[in-house]
Amino acid sequence: MRRRVLPGFGLSLGYTLTYLSLIVLLPLAALAWTASGIGIEGLIRLLSGPRTLSALRLSLGGALVAASINVVIGLLVGWVLVRYRFPGRRLFDALVDLPFALPTAVAGIALTTLYAPNGWLGSWLEPLGIKVAYTPLGVLVAMVFVGFPFVVRTLQPVLASLERDVEEAAESLGARRWQTFFRVILPILAPTLLTGFALALARAAGEYGSVIFIASNIPMRSEIAPLLIVQKLEQFDYAGAAALGVAMLLLSFLLLVMVALLQRWSHRWAESGA
Repeated sequence: MRRRVLPGFGLSLGYTLTYLSLIVLLPLAALAWTASGIGIEGLIRLLSGPRTLSALRLSLGGALVAASINVVIGLLVGWVLVRYRFPGRRLFDALVDLPFALPTAVAGIALTTLYAPNGWLGSWLEPLGIKVAYTPLGVLVAMVFVGFPFVVRTLQPVLASLERDVEEAAESLGARRWQTFFRVILPILAPTLLTGFALALARAAGEYGSVIFIASNIPMRSEIAPLLIVQKLEQFDYAGAAALGVAMLLLSFLLLVMVALLQRWSHRWAESGA
């Protein structure tokens, strides 16, 4: 008789469904039920308002741009940390996890202090006409900061397990470095890059603590959707807050579905290239 480490299928499935229902499905159902209190007309009126559209555009659009930046920079940092040995490498590797451990409010205050017009970097950028703090650019900087570790930590195990024989074989066949990267290495890393992109996107889209400090929170300019939700909660408009939450949930879900489809396509691309 074949013994299994985990319980049988029925018992394991029961535990899984119960846990997911209590932790994920039940809160989401409560959110949707609360949002239904304003009705279809109220929901359309709320979501079609210029202030709401501007906040959603900044939150989701900024998250997309921040995740894209983190994919490029995270690939470079992960490659350096895995492939090269240099003094202080362990320290730099530990610093990658700093956004994980740092409270978001502390991160926001630190970024504001750094990029404010009288800050260490802001005082140098201000004469150049570049304003970071209290602008949408500051929101983007905060989103890049909180999402950066997800890409690096997702890539590092794959880069560490990547055999160099494939690169050497490509070089022996006359391939240049950029050809080796784009035609050999990138197809292998593409699924992992998309996973890191999805994690950074999800983290940035719902970010609140670090963003509100560096953003001026000006309506129609630098106001994010989570701040609108908090404001509605402070006004005891629970149905409106839940409706905005449902809108962000649906839009984020659609973005993640698109990333999952791209990830499946990249798997096929990598297999066909192999």
